Amino acid sequence: MALALGATASACNGSDDKKNSKDITIGSVSGWAEGEAATALWKKMLTDKGYKVTVKELDTGPLYAGMSKGDVDLYIDSWLPNTHEDYWKQYGDKLEKVGIWYPSAPLTIAVPDYSPLHSLTDLKGKGSQYGGKIIGIEKSSGLYRVSQEKMLPAYGLDKEYTVTTSSTAAMLTELQKAISAHKDIVVTLWRPHWAYSKFPIRDLQDPKGAMGKPDGINTIARKGFSKDEPQVSAWLKKFKMDDKQLGTLEDLMQNQYKGKPDQAVDAWLKANPGYEQSMTG
Repeated sequence: MALALGATASACNGSDDKKNSKDITIGSVSGWAEGEAATALWKKMLTDKGYKVTVKELDTGPLYAGMSKGDVDLYIDSWLPNTHEDYWKQYGDKLEKVGIWYPSAPLTIAVPDYSPLHSLTDLKGKGSQYGGKIIGIEKSSGLYRVSQEKMLPAYGLDKEYTVTTSSTAAMLTELQKAISAHKDIVVTLWRPHWAYSKFPIRDLQDPKGAMGKPDGINTIARKGFSKDEPQVSAWLKKFKMDDKQLGTLEDLMQNQYKGKPDQAVDAWLKANPGYEQSMTG
């Protein structure tokens, strides 16, 4: 009986230690600017509140799988209900939605301003001019699935084009090279993204709505997170960013303080006094 009581007490203390450890792991997908910005912001704000925050960079699929197993606590860049639909169907019963911080985020197909293309319908019959390629990002992204499996067939383009897969960084490099050389290019993109302010680009019209309705960008968590961390969950439920706030933070992170996210966040918070207090005060 003494052994049993000791084991029970030990187990309870272990659970309490985990709950009260103030260690939080946030998952992030490299190259997804809005997610990197929001993650860096919350790392700073939670650290200021005494939490030890670890950021794990993972591909989308492993990130959702890790959350379902409890290895990752939070993900601040979940695009629902459309883009990450497959992952939510697979893992959603082991996760919880905390809040929507950016309500309308569309998936797009973009071209340089000088492009003769204006609509996705204009791609028909021009595959050879573009090498049969629409330059995409990571295969694990929902954006690849939507553009390759839904958009191309909807416009009868699946025999002429494929959506290439590499990385977001590689896609942006290709875009920059093409624009510098004044060459035509078609890329998969999304809003919000700093590329729209940095490059002279525009979206192709999507009259059939094949890219889907705009998603909300959600904060999601492992099952039980809100019970374990009710204060953090309450803060994250209040989290909102408008286009100006997000755009300026992305610009600082991607351009002025590239590779130094903590410095970018510090500069942004100084330029937005009162924001941190409004979130975690």
